[in-house]
Amino acid sequence: MNRTRTLSDATTTPLATHEIEVRARYPECDPMNVVHHTVYPVWFEMGRTEMLRARGGNYRDLEAAGVFLAVVRLEVRYRKPVRYDDLVRVHTELLIAGPVKIEHSYRVYLGDDIACEGRTTLACLDREGRAQVIPATLALG
Repeated sequence: MNRTRTLSDATTTPLATHEIEVRARYPECDPMNVVHHTVYPVWFEMGRTEMLRARGGNYRDLEAAGVFLAVVRLEVRYRKPVRYDDLVRVHTELLIAGPVKIEHSYRVYLGDDIACEGRTTLACLDREGRAQVIPATLALG
């Protein structure tokens, strides 16, 4: 079987999954009406933010408590262009929730096709930018 390898092939069963729909907006597109490559990481952030919200949390409360989740690694693979007004699904998976880091994978679907996929690693930091243990109150797994 000869199939295209995806960034998520090497992962185990995700700890959690979540999916949102996003419509490509005009200002997100280049002059050819294709979504600009810098927009996909924004959609990834929307996916993980809504995953946290669906699990009863939100970034505002985390930051007020001195917990900051900083992206320290980002991988993106573009497979198919998304164009203005296309409706896509951003599928987010929580892969790892370690003591000080969190890893997610993402797939952006245009219909049944993967338009883009990616991975992020987030580090849990305090107000001074030092690594800290992820609080137990942050329900991840």
